[in-house]
Amino acid sequence: MTIKTLIAAAALAVVPALGFAACSGHSEQAMTCAEGSAYDADTGTCKVVTG
Repeated sequence: MTIKTLIAAAALAVVPALGFAACSGHSEQAMTCAEGSAYDADTGTCKVVTG
């Protein structure tokens, strides 16, 4: 094997791990509710807004 092949293989092995590490740690997700409803944080669902 040549040195270029070894470097390319190492890069291909490391890149997915770096991508996962950069994206981990997110615990909150945005919630979009339909028009006429609002997000209820207690239940984690959309509730119809009256009035």
